[in-house]
Amino acid sequence: MGNCHTVGPNEALVVSGGCCGNEAKKYVIGGWAWAWCAVTDVQKITLEVMTLNPRCENVETCHGVPLTVTGVAQCKVMTESELLATACEQFLGKSTQEIEEVILQTLEGHLRAILGTLSVEAIYQDRDQFAQLVREVAAPDVGRMGIEILSFTIKDVFDRVDYLDSLGKAQTAVVKRDADIGVAEANRDAGIREAECEKSMLDEKYDADTKVADSNRQFQMLKAGYEKEVNAKNAEAQLAYELQAAKEKQKIRSEEVEIEVVERRKLIDIESREIQRKEKELIATIKRPAEAESYRVETIADGMR
Repeated sequence: MGNCHTVGPNEALVVSGGCCGNEAKKYVIGGWAWAWCAVTDVQKITLEVMTLNPRCENVETCHGVPLTVTGVAQCKVMTESELLATACEQFLGKSTQEIEEVILQTLEGHLRAILGTLSVEAIYQDRDQFAQLVREVAAPDVGRMGIEILSFTIKDVFDRVDYLDSLGKAQTAVVKRDADIGVAEANRDAGIREAECEKSMLDEKYDADTKVADSNRQFQMLKAGYEKEVNAKNAEAQLAYELQAAKEKQKIRSEEVEIEVVERRKLIDIESREIQRKEKELIATIKRPAEAESYRVETIADGMR
């Protein structure tokens, strides 16, 4: 007879032994397994994340300054077959608290050893690098126990000799000094930049004014050219008008002269006819009578002889 045993995904079931002296072990995660009574041993090991708080008090750094450092580590049993078997060899049958205690002592030992190789400034100013170094050094040792370090961070660093306070004050003074220098440099750069901007603005304004003046000059030149052309055309038009008017006047005068000539010819003709009339009248009234009288007298004279 036997029983069916089940586990969730946060535990591993270890089945040992069996019929006929079977020494094989079976590991089940999040499943079930059959165990025979009296000949099979069934145990469980947690796979949940264990949160540890390693703490090292008054550990001297490489410069002899005692520091107290606390960290936070997240660890768990690895689920790969060989590593799970290793973890079972180390911790099977122990409570979670006992497992955490073993891992905690290992982490604190490495944390203490690394603290002795670093300066206070290196630890305080770059906690992430310090934590990464601890994790890299401790990982192989806890790995040989079948444990994986998921994360390791430095929670707090302090001392009882006020070294960090002095360091903080010195750093604060340096930061304040750098800030004052930065402000002075920023004001200087701002003044230089402002002068450069003002110069650039004046240059732009000068260029703009020059372009405006050039545009006005070109406009005035074009306008003068247009006006000159227009005036020339107007003068040509006026001259052509006056020339045409003069031609028309000359034509009219020529016609008037022709009319006068015609009138004079008519007057001359009239006068000529009047002269002829008068001549005829004289001939008729004077010459002819005179000739008649002369003829008469001559005739009379001839008769008296």
